[in-house]
Amino acid sequence: MTPQNPAERMLYKAMVLTWPFYAVGALYVVGPVLAWVLGALAALALYLGPAMRRDLQVTGPVPNLVWLWFLGMAVMLVALWVGHLDWGLGLKQTIKSSIGWAKGWALLALFPLIGAVLPIRRAVLIRGQCVVGAWTLALAPLMLAAPYLGLPERLFTSPLKAVGGPGPEYFSVYLFTFDPASWTPRWQFYAPWSPFAALLGVVMVLFALEEKQRRWMLLGVGAGVLMILASKSRMGLVGLVACTVGPRMLPLILRGWAWHMVAGLTASLAVFGTTLLTLGQDAVSAFKGARADSTRVRETLQRIARERWQNEAVWFGHGTVHPGSHAVEYMPIGSHHTWYGLLFVKGLVGFAALLVPMLLHIGFVMLDAARHPRGRLPLGILMTITLLSFGENLEIEAYMLWPGLVLLGVHLREVADSQATHEA
Repeated sequence: MTPQNPAERMLYKAMVLTWPFYAVGALYVVGPVLAWVLGALAALALYLGPAMRRDLQVTGPVPNLVWLWFLGMAVMLVALWVGHLDWGLGLKQTIKSSIGWAKGWALLALFPLIGAVLPIRRAVLIRGQCVVGAWTLALAPLMLAAPYLGLPERLFTSPLKAVGGPGPEYFSVYLFTFDPASWTPRWQFYAPWSPFAALLGVVMVLFALEEKQRRWMLLGVGAGVLMILASKSRMGLVGLVACTVGPRMLPLILRGWAWHMVAGLTASLAVFGTTLLTLGQDAVSAFKGARADSTRVRETLQRIARERWQNEAVWFGHGTVHPGSHAVEYMPIGSHHTWYGLLFVKGLVGFAALLVPMLLHIGFVMLDAARHPRGRLPLGILMTITLLSFGENLEIEAYMLWPGLVLLGVHLREVADSQATHEA
């Protein structure tokens, strides 16, 4: 898999060097730098047009959905400024938060632009993820054995933390961590914590399933499943099933026999509906009870965020997260949930700034996935991001989601090229 231009080369190298970058605590730096450097390259390619070097020339206009993402993230920045002004947080805090926006929310627009404008092949991203999977499987024996060999949880924290970030865990190198609720080991691989590692494992499985060479496909799928299982994340298990099966089932909506089957199943609910409802409620209870302390903390954080948003800052939020009390194990109010976090920090304006482009992009990809196999991977990625948004904060994890975000842009370009070919 040989990259054919500088953009592909940078993306591929950044992916295959994920573990070396993690070993020096540099992943949080690499993501934003890659976004802004290649984003500037994409802007330059758009500006120069035919004068750009041949292997980086733009083949079509910027898709409307990419412009929508830029508009949404720009509104997010304005909401941040207004929130800081409303609460008198000062110029220093406003500058710091704006830099945080440039390292977080801005990436949700920059990476799709990169994929949509620069000639990046889908196959390069797929192979890159599978190479990361090979690294993961090679290092897994040491990491899985570490807690039983008496090795330390954290090896070190990189001095790169001086650049600033959400916390030292983003610059730390871990072999494993102990779950404080059960005091059993959990593994987070190259993510800052275990639940996020599980969703990165789901993304790896989604990419690997599109790999043409069986050996690389098996390495990617195996590594992704290992990340999901070793992280002991409930959300990861849900994502493994829903985000892989769902996009592959979508084409059935265009088949007549599938609608007849759905009609038959719907009619059978009159007989089995109560039993199925009871089973569903039991499954949800078991899901929440699997890690009851975690569920309690998350629900309390969400309730506090919702109540304070409604009572104190409806339109533009509080400008930043607030320290939490002992009741939520000192977790910041506005964390652990993208949507409640947006309401608390950026109000209804920030909430809409993410909701509108995400819903329209999901709708676009669903329509394409129902008609063409090329829509399966981007739909799975968007489903994973949506699932992630209900348990994590997207803006502080975009730096690790960038292969999927670039693929979303690549898909938009593929659809546009296909439409242009048909029209011609």
